[in-house]
Amino acid sequence: MKSLADCRLYTFVDTAYLAGRDPALIARQLCDGGSDLIQLRAKNAPLDEVRRLAEAILPVTQDAGVRLVINDHLALARELGAELCHLGQEDFFDAGHQHVDELRESGSRLQFGLSTHAPAQAARALAAGADYIAIGPVYATGTKPTARPVTLDYVRWAAAQVSIPWFAIGGINLTNLDDVLAAGAQRICVVSAILNAPDVAAACREFACRLPPA
Repeated sequence: MKSLADCRLYTFVDTAYLAGRDPALIARQLCDGGSDLIQLRAKNAPLDEVRRLAEAILPVTQDAGVRLVINDHLALARELGAELCHLGQEDFFDAGHQHVDELRESGSRLQFGLSTHAPAQAARALAAGADYIAIGPVYATGTKPTARPVTLDYVRWAAAQVSIPWFAIGGINLTNLDDVLAAGAQRICVVSAILNAPDVAAACREFACRLPPA
């Protein structure tokens, strides 16, 4: 599997965009299209349902050498041996955590990503030892309709200030991708622009081929 530093395209199996499709099939298409990381995002789903989805997806990602990220559910990520767990500000700092080492188990290879929406949050996530951070939402997005866009200014700030791997996220599509890259992003997260495409694998390839090499 690629190191986080070498990962460029971060995609999602998001239950809000599956529209009845088989999550394992979507994961396979994402892998075939060149995804480096795939996050399982199942907001408001019962834990048993998230576990079922993860158990279906994990063999696909492992076979393809692609890292699986479990969103929110740390215990499940540990249980299944996923490579990464992603936590929001509220799931980490608001829960009283100060450093990711508090969540690491002895001998575990589990890595942690944290969402950030402003420079102060990014600085706090860096101090907390995050393995990567998400920068966004860059643009308005249906994935998080109430979130205020951080604009390309935050992307430019991250390009100048953040030394660990970071991913621009939020409303990124093939139309605005060049602007995001010009602002300094080298890694991106894409949700709806890929999952809503008629050919998921082909949509991945379109993004992957326009990203800078690792």
